[in-house]
Amino acid sequence: MANLENALQQLRAEQRDAQLHAEKLGHAISVIESLRGSGSSHQTSQPKRTVSAASRQKMALAQKARWANARKESQPAAAAGSVHKKGHTMSASARRKIAAAQRARWAKIRAGNKKAA
Repeated sequence: MANLENALQQLRAEQRDAQLHAEKLGHAISVIESLRGSGSSHQTSQPKRTVSAASRQKMALAQKARWANARKESQPAAAAGSVHKKGHTMSASARRKIAAAQRARWAKIRAGNKKAA
């Protein structure tokens, strides 16, 4: 029994030494991180904020109001006619002509590559 008590005391002493050593290492790491400017130390970081659903709703409404105000202020510039609203639609025959011309261009390139090879 005395032998087990001695072993238990030695293990507890080693555990205390290991914990002290781990704390010293953690402190050294946090000092180096603070010097480097990363600030990623767990001990110095603030807890994460929790925002309630009502507060998120208020923030969303406030942001929508800011965007509405920004759009309202920029609306006279858009009303001057500088914005092209409707795109030009191409007829089917025009699309077919462009596609045929593009196929002819690629055929010419392929023919040139065959002669070079």
